[in-house]
Amino acid sequence: MRILALLAAPIVLTGCLATNPVTGNKEIVLMPLSEQIATGEKSYIPYQQQQGGQYTVDPGLTRYVASLGQSLAKVSDQPELPYEFVVLNDSTPNAWALPGGKVAINRGLISMLDDEAQLAAVIGHEIVHAAAGHSAAQMTRQTFIGMGSVALGAVAQNTQYGDLIMMGSQYGSGALNAHYGRDDELEADEHGIKYMERLGYDPKAAVELQEKFLALKNGNDGDFMSNLFASHPPSGERVNRNTGYAAGKTGKRNQAAFDAATRQLRKDQVAYDLQAQAIKYANNKDLGKALDMIDQAIKKQPKEALFFITKGQLLLAQKDPQNAYQLFTQAAQKNPTYFLPQLMAGISAKEIGNKADAKRYLASSLRLLPTAQANYYLGEISLQEGDKSTAKKYFNVAASDQGDVGKAAQEQLARLGGV
Repeated sequence: MRILALLAAPIVLTGCLATNPVTGNKEIVLMPLSEQIATGEKSYIPYQQQQGGQYTVDPGLTRYVASLGQSLAKVSDQPELPYEFVVLNDSTPNAWALPGGKVAINRGLISMLDDEAQLAAVIGHEIVHAAAGHSAAQMTRQTFIGMGSVALGAVAQNTQYGDLIMMGSQYGSGALNAHYGRDDELEADEHGIKYMERLGYDPKAAVELQEKFLALKNGNDGDFMSNLFASHPPSGERVNRNTGYAAGKTGKRNQAAFDAATRQLRKDQVAYDLQAQAIKYANNKDLGKALDMIDQAIKKQPKEALFFITKGQLLLAQKDPQNAYQLFTQAAQKNPTYFLPQLMAGISAKEIGNKADAKRYLASSLRLLPTAQANYYLGEISLQEGDKSTAKKYFNVAASDQGDVGKAAQEQLARLGGV
């Protein structure tokens, strides 16, 4: 995903010496705690939007994860942080933490776990990244992707809809560009295991978790998964270290509670697999087979907005914006908190000449996540309505995109006489 202009303000690399609440070591702190909390609060929702939005088919799963997360947070070394925990509608086996205790776990990671102890290992690890300042430190070492207007790739850039590769749930899976180093990961493993143990969980679950990730890494040949493992690098060293921490210890696994909480997700996995197959067929230009796969997915789980979004995009690729519009509006009703169905409903409404709905849906998408596409199309509509001043404002925002949308916006501004 390409990000437009709104990168965080330059961080001044000055700090003070303070005690790390997790390790007890004296360290130079470049981002004070108040700023960490503010940064996490500001970034949490936009990051979720860029990565599939929240998983909404079974709200009980999010409540379960959040409850476990809060229990672990209370026994952490920085329990006063305003922790939050959400489940994202993304098939990638990943989790992340923002400064200030904002944690997200992907649906795809939960689906590969075996019990509550392994989930506790995931959450405990991410809590350490927040509590020990690892996430905040990343924001001073490198550029995190900013929270401004984003460009989403070919699937939403124009109504010709070239490659449909972006039709998966992970539209912004690369959005969090934290690359934790060896020391951060080892530290998060060690102290995350301590948090698990304080609640009575079997620390061997942390060993099993790393073994799963190491197996994924060793069997991986995809660029995206390579990027994932760059941010959370698994290694034999981590497995061995965790094995040492867990040696001779035992604890609860809470298998039954985990099975109950994840029952719907596990039941629906076949539908998500069908959606993934639909994307593969679409990228191989077999739209008929792709539609067959996504129809099967919808039949198995009609509550999942993602499936309706995918079918709508396939219909757009077949130059059927009228029926695509109906699919996107259904998706927006099923998940009104996710920007993508709003954006796509707005684009398809414009395509069929429904300017009123186009404006409404595009504006709604902007409130959830500013995108170059929404700004550009709202600029076009304003221009069609004779409102050149408003059109310029929208084109100015879209023009900062580095791709086709930005170029088109710059051309519009040139025709309008500049900024």
